[in-house]
Amino acid sequence: SITADTDDQIDFKTGGTDRAQIDSSGNLKFNSGFGSVVTAYGVRSWVNFNGTGTVAIRASGNVSSITDVATGTFRVNFTTAMPDTNYCNVASVNFDTGGSSIQLDRAYQTTTYAYLEVRNAAQDADADRAYIHAAVFR
Repeated sequence: SITADTDDQIDFKTGGTDRAQIDSSGNLKFNSGFGSVVTAYGVRSWVNFNGTGTVAIRASGNVSSITDVATGTFRVNFTTAMPDTNYCNVASVNFDTGGSSIQLDRAYQTTTYAYLEVRNAAQDADADRAYIHAAVFR
């Protein structure tokens, strides 16, 4: 059932239990199974791409393209710009025998793109990888 509270809030319930709410500030809150309804912080952008050879996006949301800047360095271009640069970007890369790591450079985080750099820890050098994943939260 959907009800509008007297405190300018909309509640979504099933079986008498709160499942989601939209509060007076427009925040979406939902019960993700942990027993309480809390604010949802959405992924503003995400991508799964192949960073070897010709860069190829496998799947994405709010990513228009990936720019191959240099070996192991990529620019994730957003379809719709972020409201500011105060977002959190996270990334991961497939493991290899040399041990890869991801570095996210805040200096190159703008409202329209974010840089990421993949490193081969064993060789202490930038490296392209077949499975790179990144997401932006705001």
